Amino acid sequence: MGFATGGTTLISKSTELLGDINFDGNLEIEGRVKGNIFADAGSDARVRIMEKGFVEGEIRVPTVVVNGSVTGDVYAAKHIELAAKATVDGNVHYNMIEMVKGAQVNGSLVFSEKSDKTDAKNAFERAEAADIDSDMELAST
Repeated sequence: MGFATGGTTLISKSTELLGDINFDGNLEIEGRVKGNIFADAGSDARVRIMEKGFVEGEIRVPTVVVNGSVTGDVYAAKHIELAAKATVDGNVHYNMIEMVKGAQVNGSLVFSEKSDKTDAKNAFERAEAADIDSDMELAST
């Protein structure tokens, strides 16, 4: 798996960041983050939590690689890799998952299709339901 386009941000092992992060490109965490991590679901953004890295908060990034610790739910719209030393205390929502022997998830693994396909399907179903409702109204008059 290669790097996303754009810059790379490193939170080094001696750094503790308090607050939410909204980013594009690559984010590598060797230190501690206490806050939520977000990136646009349609982007190529990628976050890597390294072996000594720790995140306390929700992660919503298209591509996620965990080899450290996460306390909170993880939403990976494209791909998630749980490496050998990964520990996730929360639910993992994924479209495609790689899980190596030794990785731990203390929560549920929840398959979810890509959001753009799901949104299109939901929009079609809403439009179809509205059409059926209008046909029923015409039939009852």
